[in-house]
Amino acid sequence: MIRELLQQRAGEDYDLYGRTINPQFMKVLRTIGFDRIWARAEGQYLYDSDGNRYLDFLGGFGMFNVGRNNPRVRAALVEALELETPGSVQLGVSLLPGLLGEELLRRTPPRLAHVLFTNSGTEANEAALKLGRAATGRSRVLSESGAFHGLTLGSLSASGDPHFTARFGPLLPGFEHVPRGDLDALEAQLRREDVAMFLVEPVQGHGVHLPPDGYFAAAQDLCRRYGTLFAVDEVQTGLGRTGKLFAFEHWGLDPDVVTVAKSLSGGYVPVGALLMSTRVYDGVFDSLEHSVSHGSTFAPNDLAMAAGLATLRELDETQLVQHTVDVGEYLLDQTRPFVERHEVVRDVRGLGLLWAMEFAQPEGGSLAWRVMERVQEGLFAQLVVVPLFTKHRILTQVAGYSTAVLKAIPPLVVTRSDVDEFVTALDDVIRKATRPARVAGLALRAARAR
Repeated sequence: MIRELLQQRAGEDYDLYGRTINPQFMKVLRTIGFDRIWARAEGQYLYDSDGNRYLDFLGGFGMFNVGRNNPRVRAALVEALELETPGSVQLGVSLLPGLLGEELLRRTPPRLAHVLFTNSGTEANEAALKLGRAATGRSRVLSESGAFHGLTLGSLSASGDPHFTARFGPLLPGFEHVPRGDLDALEAQLRREDVAMFLVEPVQGHGVHLPPDGYFAAAQDLCRRYGTLFAVDEVQTGLGRTGKLFAFEHWGLDPDVVTVAKSLSGGYVPVGALLMSTRVYDGVFDSLEHSVSHGSTFAPNDLAMAAGLATLRELDETQLVQHTVDVGEYLLDQTRPFVERHEVVRDVRGLGLLWAMEFAQPEGGSLAWRVMERVQEGLFAQLVVVPLFTKHRILTQVAGYSTAVLKAIPPLVVTRSDVDEFVTALDDVIRKATRPARVAGLALRAARAR
């Protein structure tokens, strides 16, 4: 049935999506030349309907850590379907959720003792916020300026990016943001002893910002001192992305709450999870009456659980986390010299295979830069992203609205050869990016699309 439908309606992808789902998004893709008809995907590569191969340095926003269409994860899903398991009994349980919960907890510090499954990262963060308030008896939540935790209302209230929040107020009360790295500002809030949770991203995805040395350990200590839960959002950074299975391991942290999602199912099935301490669990599920205080109908479904188990096994058996360390260090080594090589490159940073290059106006001023910034702040990064895709067939992204930052978050299966291809293309694109014709063309297209 599906094969026949796809064959019958081949080529209608963008027209059909625009007519029935989101015409504005289709306008964006066509404006920047990203309206390819995709035919298939494998590992770190995408292939369009003409057979052209594209290097995927976007990775579905971090969904495909073990590679697109990973055959071993797919085999686990097929096997689960063929077994006709009695999942989602609701007033009863099946074996697979407990097996995945056991595997997740086996890989984390002993403080984390229970798992609650969700359908996505934002749902995992919503659960953390809700359960954290109940467990502590406190209503206030702190997070960091510039943070992103999801687009549902609670997660959005915890996010510190005005581009996402400004049009949807008033947001939920009791949420405040402190500057990343400012321990004095954090303690000033915590000492009131009414903060349920301090929620952080180990590496902020919007801009790829790493924490100052010693910051997280000190923040965790402050939370312990004032009775606040220390919560880590690992939705994008978890499951090998930064060269550790969980990014909080880089700083030796022992959080009360951890949220994961995105790549947990290998990119096949929506799934997320909230890992929590006994303190959190006992503070919420404290009686028979409260045994179902939070949950989701589809969350612990057997397909998602099978995919999660297969993904963890894939990470183990292929030693993909160590591979990420090696290739991530190579990527930084090859791109850090761009700061000296190109006047427009201000910084190169990253951890594992979460990488960013920040651009800035060259010293002495630049007419091209001023023209672009007048049209849209941060537009220069788009001037790099577009030709990387259209000329070199490499898919990347701008690391946030109004930011001149190029971001790469590829599948962890990328090789040094893939990095070489990316670096060569990036060098070529940056050298050409400030040419007047290139600048004028993108600025005109952006202005017309507004």
